[in-house]
Amino acid sequence: MLNHSYWNSKEPNGIEPAEKPHEECGVFGLYGDDVMPPAYAAYNGLLALQHRGQESCGIAVNDRGVVSYHKDMGLVSEVFHPKDLDKLSGQMCVSHVRYSTAGDSVPENAQPLVMRYIKGTLAIAHNGNLTNAHEIRRELEHRGAIFQTTIDSEVIAYIIARERMHSGSIEEAVSAAMDRLVGAYSLVISSPSKLIAVRDPHGFRPLCMGHLKDGSVVFASESCALDAIGAEFDRDILPGEIVVADKNGVRSDTSHCGKAEKRLCVFEFIYFARPDSVIDGSSVHIARQRAGAFLALEHPVQADIVIGVPDSGLDAAMGYARQSGIPYGMGFIKNKYIGRTFISPTQDMRENEVNIKLNPIRSVVEGKRVVLIDDSIVRGTTCRRTIDLLRRAGAKEIHMRVSAPPFVSECYYGTDIDDKNKLIANHHTVEEIAEIIGVDSLGYLSIEDVVKLADNTQGGFCTACFGGGYPTAVPQDSGKDRFECKISERKA
Repeated sequence: MLNHSYWNSKEPNGIEPAEKPHEECGVFGLYGDDVMPPAYAAYNGLLALQHRGQESCGIAVNDRGVVSYHKDMGLVSEVFHPKDLDKLSGQMCVSHVRYSTAGDSVPENAQPLVMRYIKGTLAIAHNGNLTNAHEIRRELEHRGAIFQTTIDSEVIAYIIARERMHSGSIEEAVSAAMDRLVGAYSLVISSPSKLIAVRDPHGFRPLCMGHLKDGSVVFASESCALDAIGAEFDRDILPGEIVVADKNGVRSDTSHCGKAEKRLCVFEFIYFARPDSVIDGSSVHIARQRAGAFLALEHPVQADIVIGVPDSGLDAAMGYARQSGIPYGMGFIKNKYIGRTFISPTQDMRENEVNIKLNPIRSVVEGKRVVLIDDSIVRGTTCRRTIDLLRRAGAKEIHMRVSAPPFVSECYYGTDIDDKNKLIANHHTVEEIAEIIGVDSLGYLSIEDVVKLADNTQGGFCTACFGGGYPTAVPQDSGKDRFECKISERKA
C-alpha cells in the first residue's frame, strides 16, 4: 500500500495548500483625456481579470501629477463602490488584482504601489516574480533603503526611482532598470505625465494594448479586459518592449527585445487565462480544445461519455470528445455563488468543500464509463474528492485525462508552486497517482504536445514546472515569505 500520510499536510495556519496553481495577478492601465472616467474603466477591466487574483485589488488615478488611490483585501466588487470610484478622478490610471506568490496576503502588499519621490509620484502594478529580487533588496537595504512591503514589486519601483534620478525621462529609467531585473514582470506604470507598459525580455506573462473610440490608450494582462470596456485590441506588447503613452501619442522602445529567448508561461493557455482571451495571437479557447484532442490521441480509452471539471476542463473535454468520437456531456453543475475559498470550522465540513462547489449530474454519469478531463493535478486532494463524487453518483469507470504534463518542479516566475515536495507527481509515478486518487486509468498531456497548443505564438514556452528546464538562474531564496523571516533567521 502507498503512504497516504501527505494528505493531511497543512500549512502553518491549518489551511490546506491550494490544489490548483494560482497566477499572481492581473494589471490594467488607461491613458485618456477626461472623456472616459479612468476609475470606472479600471473597475470593469479588473472585473474581467478577477480570475487572475482574488486576494486584493486596487486602482490608482493620476490627475495631472496628483495621484489618488483606493485598494484593499477582497474581490473587486467587494472593495469598490460608486462612492469610492467617484473620488478617483483624473486622466490615467493603474490598477491591479492580486494573488500572493511573493509576499504575504496582507493589506500593505496590495497593489498598485504608490511611491512619492523627488521626481513626482509613481504608481506601479506588477504581474510576475523576479528571480533576483532577494539579491537586489538586500543590496538596497545595506545602502539604507527602507521597504514598506514584502513584495518584489517594490524592488522594481525602487530601482526605477533610483534610475530616474540620473535619467532624462521615466522611460529611460525603466530601460536602465530592466538591465538589473531578472525574471518575470509585466508592468503598468504611471509617472506624473506618462503611462508606461513593460514586458520582460522573456515575455513570461502576457500584456496587450488597445484603444477606445475617444483615443484613450489601454493596457491589460488579457484581451478580455479590453473587451469589457469596449476597447479595440491593437496588439500584444513584445517581450522586452517598453510602450509609452502621453500627450504626444504612443511610442515604443524595443532596445531590450530579442535579448532573451521567448518563454511565455504555457499554463496561461491551459488554466490561467480566460478562454475568451487571445494571447500573443492565439485563442485560449482553441488551445484548450487542442489539448483535449492531443490527450485523445496520446491516451485513448473505451468509454461512454467525456466530461470536464468546470470551468477550465470544459474546453479540453470538448476537444477530447471531438477527436475520440465519444459523446460529450455536462457531468457537473458548478455553484457560481460562492467565493474562491470555503471557510469552515471543522475537518468534516472542509471535506465537503467539493460537494458545495461541484455536484455531479447522476443521470449523465450513472452506469457509464466516464472520461474525466481536468487542467492539472497539484497535490491530488481536490481531484480525489471530485472522483469520489462521481463514484457516489454511479460512474462505472473513471478514466482521468489531464491537459497539462505532471508538475514536478517549482515555479519562480509568478505561480504559487514554490515547493516541489508538495507536488504529488514529484514523488509518485502515474500509476501510483491513479491508485491514490481512485481512477481506473490516468493520462497526462506530454511536454512535446503542450508546446503545440497555441496557433500563432512565435517562439518558445516556459515548461520549467514540468521539468523542462529554467530559462534564468534559479534564486537561492524563493519562498513566498522570503522577506518576512524572523530576526533570528535573517542573514546579514
